[in-house]
Amino acid sequence: MAEAGGADQLANLHLDEVTGEQVSKSELKKRQKQRVQEERKREKAASAPSKPKVEKAGKTEEEEESELTPNQYYEIRCRKVQQLRQSKAPNPYPHKFKVTTDLRDFLKQYESIKTGEHLKDVEVRVGGRIYTKRVSGAKLVFYDIRAEGVKVQVMCQAQEAAGEVPFEQQHEHLRRGDIIGIVGYPGRTAPRNRPEGELSIFAKEVILLTPCLHQIPSEHYGFKDQEQRYRQRYLDLIMNDNSRNVFLTRSKMITYIRRYFDERDFVEVETPMMNAIAGGATAKPFVTHHNDLDMNLFMRVAPELYLKMLIVGGLERVYELGRLFRNEGIDLTHNPEFTTCEFYMAYADVYDIMDITEELVSGLVKHVTGSYRTKYHTQTGEEYQVNWEKPWKRIDMIGALEEACGEKFPPGEELHTTTTNDFLKRMLKKMNVECTPPQTNARMLDKLVGEFIEETCVNPTFITGHPQMMSPLAKYHRERPGLCERFEAFVCKKEIVNAYTELNDPFDQRLRFEEQARQKDQGDDEAQMIDENFCTSLEYGLPPTGGWGMGIDRLVMFLTDNYSIKEVLTFPFMKEETNQGKEKIPAAEVVGIKPEVEEGIRESSWDASKSLLINHELYSAQVEHVRRP
Repeated sequence: MAEAGGADQLANLHLDEVTGEQVSKSELKKRQKQRVQEERKREKAASAPSKPKVEKAGKTEEEEESELTPNQYYEIRCRKVQQLRQSKAPNPYPHKFKVTTDLRDFLKQYESIKTGEHLKDVEVRVGGRIYTKRVSGAKLVFYDIRAEGVKVQVMCQAQEAAGEVPFEQQHEHLRRGDIIGIVGYPGRTAPRNRPEGELSIFAKEVILLTPCLHQIPSEHYGFKDQEQRYRQRYLDLIMNDNSRNVFLTRSKMITYIRRYFDERDFVEVETPMMNAIAGGATAKPFVTHHNDLDMNLFMRVAPELYLKMLIVGGLERVYELGRLFRNEGIDLTHNPEFTTCEFYMAYADVYDIMDITEELVSGLVKHVTGSYRTKYHTQTGEEYQVNWEKPWKRIDMIGALEEACGEKFPPGEELHTTTTNDFLKRMLKKMNVECTPPQTNARMLDKLVGEFIEETCVNPTFITGHPQMMSPLAKYHRERPGLCERFEAFVCKKEIVNAYTELNDPFDQRLRFEEQARQKDQGDDEAQMIDENFCTSLEYGLPPTGGWGMGIDRLVMFLTDNYSIKEVLTFPFMKEETNQGKEKIPAAEVVGIKPEVEEGIRESSWDASKSLLINHELYSAQVEHVRRP
């Protein structure tokens, strides 16, 4: 019955000969009526008095196209490009164009050219995207093109035209957004209305390399919609230099970090992204499934355990730059997947790691920004003046909490007890701080630290003296029982680094893991599980080691002055987009291109694809019918 119903619905669809779509009868009538009305308007405009006709005639084809809706422009542009694809006059998608000149070098090398001067014996060959097109009669066209983050003017004159294609045909198909190749020579224009001309490329030949099928936003209004910028990052990069500069800065930072470690004899390594146990950090993991082995796996929350096993194996200085995945909240500073750098150094301790942190980060800031001082603006517009120069401030966690709460905290060796649990609950109530269940000692302490210590850390600050039960992988403090040798570095009230003297005692490590398992039983789904392989590796001997992890994304935020992590990720995680209105028609369907069966693909698969297409068309027709009043 379902198949019969689908066939009936398909039989009720009619071909729209203009767009090539299969639509319902009522929708086809609606479109035909609208086209008749548009045709009458055009006839009326053609028979109007001479004054309006003169104004109409004064508009270029590009100006008329700018008045179209995005969908109208897209359909018209698709058809024109399809005509070029068929005629090859010119081929809109050539295989190769030889570029010999970098636009950045062009602007530097020829900036001294005087007004009216032309270097006709110098050939430049550049590629770029058209941002503006200005037509001055039939024999003169100006373009502004961009490439590698810079802009240059291209001046095209009919008397200079060369190549096999006539001047008019070289330019009539070109639109804003197209990628073109230019063969010409450097020079500076000699305008009549101002004393100094503009450095330009005087084109002998302009070749279409790739057409843009969509209207790109005008330079006046730009592309500012924040959500669409994240979803269409390619268009964001086309239109907004700031976004481009953020990712160039990010690349520069990562290159500096790699060079810093490489110059100090560290070995860059890669460790697994999927693990049977989610270990190495206190975080909730993503779960995936391996079909062939029929087993669940965890996307890694940290590479720490693997890196320390490499130290056991004799790679005494290792680091890894890579992605982590944590199934936690999404906000201005957290994304489900993010980039970190972790390093581990044999025969070092937490104090050595502090010195390395100060040297690495302060040197990085100086290298990237040219200064140790930067500005950072929060979402509310508050401005932080940050001084990254070493030495950094150091704060003892328990001492600072005692000062903030006005009470003496239990000694370190009692911080894990039920007595301390009752004490911390009383402190939360006294200081009016909320901690959602489960109210473990570690979680309640973390809430107090976030409220009264982290909020004071604008300049880079080390928070030290963490309780052992908050740090299952850190070594106990050599002088203060119950605490461990760990620090967290905070900037602008946010954590950027976590580090400690690594726990290398296999007996102590198992007890720490068992305490984490107890917290997991209490409902803390971020607590770590026991990793037997790691515990076994410690039994072979881990030398005294210092370990360190830094969030790359957050540091990029601070150095590029962006309060949202989405601004520093090329493609941040976004909620699924709900289609507002009708789905976009692919360019191939607009011009009636039918898919071809590839060799090696079974006919049954092709039939299945065809069936899916028919079902999609039926569904679209049903949706269209429901939307109509």
